[in-house]
Parts: sequence; structure tokens; C-alpha cells
Amino acid sequence: MNPSIETPGGEGMSGESGEDIRIARGDAQAVVTVRGAGLRSYRVGARDVVVPYPGPTPPAMHGAILAPWPNRLADGRYEFNGRSYQLPVTEPARQAANHGFVHDRAWEVSDRGEDSVELRFLIDGELEGYPFPLELRVRYALGDEGLAVTFTAANRGETAAPFGVGFHPWLSPGAAGVDECELRVAASGWVRANERLLPVEFCALPAEKDFLAPRSLRGVSLDDGFAPAVFAGERTWAELRSPDGMMSAVWAERPLEYWQICTGDFPEIGVFERSGVAAEPMSCPADAFNSGRGLATLQPGETYTVRWGLCLRRTGDHARPV
Repeated sequence: MNPSIETPGGEGMSGESGEDIRIARGDAQAVVTVRGAGLRSYRVGARDVVVPYPGPTPPAMHGAILAPWPNRLADGRYEFNGRSYQLPVTEPARQAANHGFVHDRAWEVSDRGEDSVELRFLIDGELEGYPFPLELRVRYALGDEGLAVTFTAANRGETAAPFGVGFHPWLSPGAAGVDECELRVAASGWVRANERLLPVEFCALPAEKDFLAPRSLRGVSLDDGFAPAVFAGERTWAELRSPDGMMSAVWAERPLEYWQICTGDFPEIGVFERSGVAAEPMSCPADAFNSGRGLATLQPGETYTVRWGLCLRRTGDHARPV
């Protein structure tokens, strides 16, 4: 069963994470952290849409922004425009630099209202492995369609910069367990990975990885990439359908054309083990700084924008969020 977790609901909470900011609209509310500009919680009424977390540090990247690259970068090394770079290896077990470095930095609140908040972070270009000045902004806004997130990266330097971004919401099963739920992922291919979770091949969906139609998660363990995403109109979707007749859903627009899906089978996380499903929209897959797949090259002065969001829906009803 999914544990019940008390989540900070007031503004001005302090601690190692800095201030937590609550936004609300009707019976929907979300809490955004200044540390990493991450999403601590989002619920509609008493029903969680994402798994909330207490404490200053998000376990397993709950709600994090993954920039200037998502997922793993092999050995923390890459080449760009004829130069070699070495980033800190943050996942020693797999010898990888994982999920960028802005998820644990303090962001600045640049705009704030009852139902929205915008935060800003400046990558100053002084990190040896990523000497590219970028201005990042993220805006969380509650509206008729749920929670919408707009993210921009602007190149403030004098040279081109490699860039990728991803987001790490953990979809909540409500009061149920993950094994009692069904998953749907709008993607027509699968990323075969090695033991370091680095891409080996982009291939057709094997039957056991095909979630184009909702399938039970009972006994299923995933930490897999899926691509290309399938779009219905402007959006691609991932949905966690629960026995209560509700589904937590995440949507993304191009260029977020890659999914990483994880069922959270991490015994070391304790109470959070298999408490939700990470459905991560990404602009590029793992190791994109080396493969170039999906990688953006931001020219001086160029701005890169992505949009995604979350909502709670009744199973089978895509017309409107709850």
C-alpha cells in the first residue's frame, strides 16, 4: 500500500531545502521547492497526483528538474565542438554523471501568485565540465487542465552549448499499491540498455515492454527508456490507472520525445520503495552528449522551451481533468 505522508502545505517553510512554495486553485494544490525548483507534491482534493515526500532531499529524484542533461552520461565524459570535457561522476556504481546538476541548487523565485510560481537559476559557466552560461526558468501554473509546467533555457554565453532536459514526477497510485495498477505509455519503441543503463539499441517494442494499451504492473519491474513517443495531437501521455477509477497522468509536448519509466524497485529507499511510478518526459535519452540523439545545440542568445504537465483523470475519460 502507498504510505500516507504529511506534506508541507504552507508558504515560507525553511530548512536545508530553503523555502517551500504552495500554490492553489480550487481544490488543487501543489508545493514547489526552492531547492532544485522541484515538485514536492501535487494533489486534487485528498487524492495525490504525484507521490509526495517529506524532508529536504527528494528520494530517487522525486519531482526533480534534470538539466543540462537528463539520465546518465557515460563516465561523465563527452566531446563538443572539438573539445573534451569531464564532469563529476555522481553515480559511481555505474560510472556515470546522472541527471545534471541543478536539482540540488537553490533557485531564485522570480514571480509568484496564488496559482502559479516561476523560479530562475543561472548556470554561471564555471563548472569545469560544463563551462556554458545558461539562464534557466521554470513556471508551474494550476489551471483548468491541471498543473502545467513551462521550462526555458537561454544561452547567455558567447559560444554554442549542448543541452538536454528531463523531469522526474512520480505518479501516485492513490491508496493502492503499484501492483494493483495499470500503466499506459504512449511510445512505439524501446531503448535496450546495458548493465549501466546506457543505451545499446533503439528498437521495436518487445511484447513484455509494450504499454501502448494499459497493462497490469503486477510483478513488473521497469527502469526503461521508451522512444519514439507517440503524440495524440500535440501531446504524448503516460498514465497510471488505479483501482479507485482514477488515473494520475503526465503529458508532454515536443521536443520532449523520450520517456523513462521506473517502478521504483529500490529497497534502499525504504518506505518509498515501489510507492509510485516515475514517468519522466525527456528531450533526449541517456548519454545524448555522446550519441547526439535528441541533443539541442543552443547558439548564443538562443532560447529553448519545453512544456509538460500533470493531471488527475477518471479512467477512460480524456475529455477533462478532475
